[in-house]
Amino acid sequence: MATEDKNRATAAAILPLVGGAANVSSIAHCMTRLRLGLHDRSLVDDEALKALPAVMGVVEDDTYQIVLGPGTVARVTPEFERLVEEGREAAPAPTQATVSAEELAAQGAAIKAQQKAKNATPFKLFLRKIANIFVPLIPALIGCGIIAGLNGLLVNLGWLPAVTPALAAMASGFMALIAVFVGYNTAKEFGGTPILGGAVAAIIVFPGVANIDAFGQTLSPGQGGVLGALGAAVLAVYVEKWCRRWVPEALDVLVTPTLTVLISGLVTIFGLMYVAGEISSAIGTFADWLLATGGAGAGFVLGGLFLPLVMLGLHQALIPIHTTLIEQQGFTVLLPILAMAGAGQVGAAMAVYFRLPRNESIRRTIKSALPAGLLGVGEPLIYGVSLPLGRPFITACVGGAFGGGFVGLFNQLGDTVGSTAIGPSGWALFPLLDGNHGLGSTITIYAGGLLVGYVAGFVATYFFGFSKDLLTEFNVSQEPPSSTVAATGGPHPATDAPGAGSPGSTDPGSPEKAPAGV
Repeated sequence: MATEDKNRATAAAILPLVGGAANVSSIAHCMTRLRLGLHDRSLVDDEALKALPAVMGVVEDDTYQIVLGPGTVARVTPEFERLVEEGREAAPAPTQATVSAEELAAQGAAIKAQQKAKNATPFKLFLRKIANIFVPLIPALIGCGIIAGLNGLLVNLGWLPAVTPALAAMASGFMALIAVFVGYNTAKEFGGTPILGGAVAAIIVFPGVANIDAFGQTLSPGQGGVLGALGAAVLAVYVEKWCRRWVPEALDVLVTPTLTVLISGLVTIFGLMYVAGEISSAIGTFADWLLATGGAGAGFVLGGLFLPLVMLGLHQALIPIHTTLIEQQGFTVLLPILAMAGAGQVGAAMAVYFRLPRNESIRRTIKSALPAGLLGVGEPLIYGVSLPLGRPFITACVGGAFGGGFVGLFNQLGDTVGSTAIGPSGWALFPLLDGNHGLGSTITIYAGGLLVGYVAGFVATYFFGFSKDLLTEFNVSQEPPSSTVAATGGPHPATDAPGAGSPGSTDPGSPEKAPAGV
């Protein structure tokens, strides 16, 4: 009960700071963030939000995103939804606006133009759609992945032989039908009827396709996997929309679903399954070849570039690749390498802590954000520390590169390190690790990569992360003198406000652009 009260209190603290229930147009969450659609962005009090104990930072994208951390966000979101619903029910009837319609229209147009300029490039919108398809599947991937790891451990030890078949069924059931879920989410995301997308994608995993020949070969159940399901569902959406335009309304309920499944299903069976199967096989083959022949170099590049990819939103393109590898091989060999970027970030943050001994504001931010960083939640450290400072972001990438190179080297030597699910990183990835040489070897290599990333990020940042001017600017006390506190009876508002110690509003480290994470 105490936990429920805490989550509700967090939701209650957030709601008025985002403009109240009437200002919230949509609510969703991912692994770490509460994602809100807002009618009026100007009603949000960013600084007050960042100052809430439960809030690790805020990120502005297509939605307003409040970083709460894994686990917490899944518990706070339902409470927030309830409060929004209660607030809407209790709201008084609309009254005459206190500003003119022209003023509201101008304000809305300005906000809309700003958001479009930042986020509405066709490529990023497409990647966002892809992410929206796969992100809802992550909790099931994590749960089934951990059960699969537990089952493998019990099998290797020879323990509980009567239980392991049941665990295997729990771990494998979702993956056997993941194409259906992908098809459902794809149709929903692209504006079609979700269940029709799922119905067409279900063809891919139906055992009866083994009796069908296409392109001179017999099809296999699951051939094409999630890529085939994605393509089949997108096709179904376009067929459905075409039918809605041309089929008479009186016949729509019968004809449209039938034609959608028939046309899309035939194309899926006699085209998409084969093509997607070839692409999926090529992805797996290329990933294995890349790490087997150039593992250290490939790991160095992947680990070093992942933080910039995250900043640009381009990491979303990797989600279908991870899922395809998990579907094919049981784990993705790319995620443990990419997770080293977080290790470099942690090492860089620790170096900043020691290089700025007088800046208590930044040091408090680091102390509060480090536990989340160790567990793979990097936003507070990125937006609150390294990115506003500039150079430490680059040296954090260097740390990630060395950690990725370490893990990649062992892949090149034949010790494959993979993850049975996507989503977690850092220490949170340990329960999901899998490989080809036993769990002990896999854990040791991954832990070694984290250590290398920590050390390399720390060393690079400590010695190369600060210019003399940067040290002069930031290595100063942001706390009020004790005499001032004694004289006024309290802290000085200009120096003890949330986000104090960040650069001014004209600097890249402005509090408006760099969540404090405290």
